[in-house]
Amino acid sequence: MKISRILPALGLLLGAASISAQTAGELFRDADLALGEKLIKDNGCVACHVRKVGGDGSKIYRPTGRINTPGFLRGMVEQCNTELNLGMFPEEVSAVAAVLNRDHYRFK
Repeated sequence: MKISRILPALGLLLGAASISAQTAGELFRDADLALGEKLIKDNGCVACHVRKVGGDGSKIYRPTGRINTPGFLRGMVEQCNTELNLGMFPEEVSAVAAVLNRDHYRFK
């Protein structure tokens, strides 16, 4: 496997681990929900999820054992940001994750 693929993945894992103990209230406290909604729409997140899992795309949320903390949710959004080269800043990633938490995950 190429080192250029390993390093970003390692960074995502370390970042997720460092914030995985935070509650949703702590992690998403200052998140701009309106911005998160706009970014989800502008970046075509729902269309991508539909392509991946079919239906309305909502089956992508809460896969068994995959995303079980607010930190891992934020890390998953960061992974999409990185893999798709969306260019979102950290506060934008948090805004998207906060919207997903509000609408699908409901972590406390």
